[in-house]
Amino acid sequence: MATPEFIRHLRNSIGRQLLWLPGVSAVVFDDQGRVLLGKRADTGGWSVIGGIPEPGEQPAETAMREVYEETAVRVVAEGVVLVETMPPTHYPNGDVCQFMDVTLRCRAVGGEAKVNDDESLEVGWFDVDALPELEEYALTRIKRALEAGPTWFHTMEEEPEGQQP
Repeated sequence: MATPEFIRHLRNSIGRQLLWLPGVSAVVFDDQGRVLLGKRADTGGWSVIGGIPEPGEQPAETAMREVYEETAVRVVAEGVVLVETMPPTHYPNGDVCQFMDVTLRCRAVGGEAKVNDDESLEVGWFDVDALPELEEYALTRIKRALEAGPTWFHTMEEEPEGQQP
């Protein structure tokens, strides 16, 4: 994920210490019920599309922008799937960030899936019963987006190991 300019400015002031940030993940489905995934350039793994909102940007706008920037697919946000604070991430350069992720279910409305920037190695549509290897983070978001239930919130009473998507 490319580091937004406003975060680079913050890092000049706070150094490598923990930075609390919003994040938005988009679980995108097409008319055939397939899910859009990107193979990330930074990790080499497949995942749902996501990114950091620009200051003042609404989560749905972030989802639409990030999906288009990374995949050339146009989407509309349909609903909030989950809201969860993630464990801190330690980056190779020494930066530490902790994200509060808002995951949105989105519907593709145009464009052809292709690598559209330097953040992805590949992009593609996958049947939900034939997904590539994914981290639990992405699997949980896809499974929850497939449910018709209400938005999922992690509560203090829940143990992370006991979570079942």
